[in-house]
Amino acid sequence: MELRGPEPHGSRPGQQTLGLWAAAGRRAAPYLFLMALLIFTGAFLLGYVAFRGSCQACGDDVLVVSEDVNYETGPDSHQGTLYWSDLQAMFLRHLGEGNLEDTIRQTSLRERVAGSAGMAALTQDVRAALLRQKLDHVWTDTHYVGLQFPDRAHPNTLRWVDAAGKPGEQLPLEDPDVYCPYSATGNATGKLVYAHYGRREDLQHLRARGVETAGRLLLVRLGVISFAQKVASAQEFGALGVLIYPDPADFSQDPHKPGLSSHRAVYGHVHLGTGDPYTPGFPSFNQTQFPPVQSSGLPSIPAQPISADTASILLRKLEGPVTPQEWQGWLPASPYRLGPGPGLRLGVNNHKASTPISNIFGCIEGRSEPDHYVVIGAQRDAWGPGAAKSAVGTAILLELVRTFSSMVSNGFQPRRSLLFISWDGGDFGSVGSTEWLEGYLSLLHLKAVVYVSLDNAVLGDDKFHAKTSPLLISLIENILKQARVQPGARIRPLPMDSSAYSFTAFAGVPAVEFSFVEVRLPAPHPRAAAPQPVCTMTLHQHPLFRQDGQVYPFLHTKDDTYENLHKMLRGRLPAVALAVAQLAGQLLIRLSHDHLLPLDFGRYGDVVLRHIGSLNEFSGDLKVQDTNPAHGFWGPLTSILGWVLAPDAGPSPRLRPQARGLTLQWVYSARGDYIRAAEKLRKEIYSSEESDERLTRMYNVRIMRAFALKQSSNPDLISRFAQVEFYFLSQYVSPADSPFRHIFLGCGDHTLGALLDHVRLLRSSGSGALEVASSGVAPGLGFQESRFRRQLALLTWTLQGAANALSGDVWNIDNNF
Repeated sequence: MELRGPEPHGSRPGQQTLGLWAAAGRRAAPYLFLMALLIFTGAFLLGYVAFRGSCQACGDDVLVVSEDVNYETGPDSHQGTLYWSDLQAMFLRHLGEGNLEDTIRQTSLRERVAGSAGMAALTQDVRAALLRQKLDHVWTDTHYVGLQFPDRAHPNTLRWVDAAGKPGEQLPLEDPDVYCPYSATGNATGKLVYAHYGRREDLQHLRARGVETAGRLLLVRLGVISFAQKVASAQEFGALGVLIYPDPADFSQDPHKPGLSSHRAVYGHVHLGTGDPYTPGFPSFNQTQFPPVQSSGLPSIPAQPISADTASILLRKLEGPVTPQEWQGWLPASPYRLGPGPGLRLGVNNHKASTPISNIFGCIEGRSEPDHYVVIGAQRDAWGPGAAKSAVGTAILLELVRTFSSMVSNGFQPRRSLLFISWDGGDFGSVGSTEWLEGYLSLLHLKAVVYVSLDNAVLGDDKFHAKTSPLLISLIENILKQARVQPGARIRPLPMDSSAYSFTAFAGVPAVEFSFVEVRLPAPHPRAAAPQPVCTMTLHQHPLFRQDGQVYPFLHTKDDTYENLHKMLRGRLPAVALAVAQLAGQLLIRLSHDHLLPLDFGRYGDVVLRHIGSLNEFSGDLKVQDTNPAHGFWGPLTSILGWVLAPDAGPSPRLRPQARGLTLQWVYSARGDYIRAAEKLRKEIYSSEESDERLTRMYNVRIMRAFALKQSSNPDLISRFAQVEFYFLSQYVSPADSPFRHIFLGCGDHTLGALLDHVRLLRSSGSGALEVASSGVAPGLGFQESRFRRQLALLTWTLQGAANALSGDVWNIDNNF
């Protein structure tokens, strides 16, 4: 029985009413929820669109790295936050075109050969110009370097020699001031042979045609490779001397533009390297501190530039077989022959002089990372008027200093320090910049973020070309897109004759040199029979494209004047120079002010994959396993490392494999470790909080250091991000013997290019070694197993070290090597 109390009066109707309301609420809840969601979404989208409209730095055209960062102003500024669009507008507002034109004209009129009184006066003027700007520091560095100059009392000579070896009539060398710095001095006598551009493949072709180069003088054309490379190849093949001339076929024959006179010779140094060749690897602050030593890149044979007129006289005297069609030029010697011809005697009397040179520096200190430097420089000296060679770069540099100084006065303060440098000694092989790198290398590889070169910035007005480290390609592409530069820009690796080369290949600092050039092809010569259509060539096969489209004919001549450059550009010189300044300025803003450095370290993974693909085709030629099972995986690797440390000891007899016993598996493993480490680092970066100042700085240091083979003493993550380029400098080779230690962009047997050239000899016969381009194999030598093992070890351990450096602390390293 259930006991119930008395019910209150009217209670049941109230309960029914509440029940009805509850049921209605349950039915309406989903609709209320959807309505609230729609209101929230609409408000969010409205706020997002409003924010996007006020922040132009967040558009699709902005660079990949740090897309929506804001730029704080200085503490004394009354302005608000500066976004990328604000900084871009500020920069363009302060940049002026008029100053550029006047500075180019005035600089090209001044004598400024390194070490001259005119250069000393210009040095003082440039320093004074920097002191007038709002810079935090201005100073100069003086180096005492060994430079080579012509002997005015005993000019260089070229004479015919009769059958008895007696000198005869002297051939014209129209300008005694034109010479090849660092040429060997003395006399060289021999018969003349025409060798096209003087490349190794050209000299190999001569030998295949039965034309001997040993004991001869070689006549080679200007272009495609540097003066130094031409002389080095000639010396390697036993030639006694080299004559270098400009052939009209290598320059545009536009009747509406000025052309190089047929009696002009072209200046160029022949040191296969950079810096003072008499103190290789050491700074020349005071030469007396060091024992006398010479760079291995100094030639042992003489070289001399000659004019097209003198070359025409020589070509008419040549005998022997007719050259291939692609070797024919446009001089009135019809047709060109290979030779040999009559005997000649070349006499070179250049003399060495210890010469003071001065680099000038100006600095705007950074706000958050003042110890990280974004460096921009331009050559100041010139052998002749040097309008295109250095006057344009100097003018742009000074205008950028003035512009950024004005921006600082209006509230701009970069995150990292901007370092502006005017170099001396550039015409002798980037002497000033290389000596500075040698003097402060231990400091700069930790602090220098990027180097931007303004040399040769305006050689035309047709196409944009950049020579750079892979780390900067993505940034350059995005800036070109933002600047709406016309399609067709070309980006390629840094060559040795670039003024920026030493920064990357020697110091491990990513660098870029860019310019506007012309790529118009010369019209066919009337006597040329059935020329090969350009469309059947690859771009790099055409001589003009191999020269980056450089058809400005007056570079390194006394005709490199403001007037000629202005005419070549049809009056557009100021506008083109201004365009270069705009691109350089936007590049500097990005590099100095992005929270995260916009360096794409993943690009090197693409480089490695591309080169490994070239090696894959030779894996069958190398594939034989070690027959000693006790060695396991580490047996061959230990043997290779032993050869790196003691190459003369040779392999242990027990470790010697049958046949070749070679494999590329270790390179593949190191490549995979690097790619995985780079991807892991990328994910860490983009999953981090950009507002965390400490974490941002740590990542920036890791970017800068990710490519050196030298572990940082700092166990923090800082050691992983900051030296992306430096970790590709091999620690297993001596900087004194191989200063350009970069395994991808350097020069020497440790490079990937040298390894590829060597592997190709597996499929070449006999003289195939002569076809290599960069390995420096002595002519006549084929594939050498011991040398290959050493090359493989150098490459593998350098690449593996880069992967380990990206991974960070030793407990974070996870690789399959």
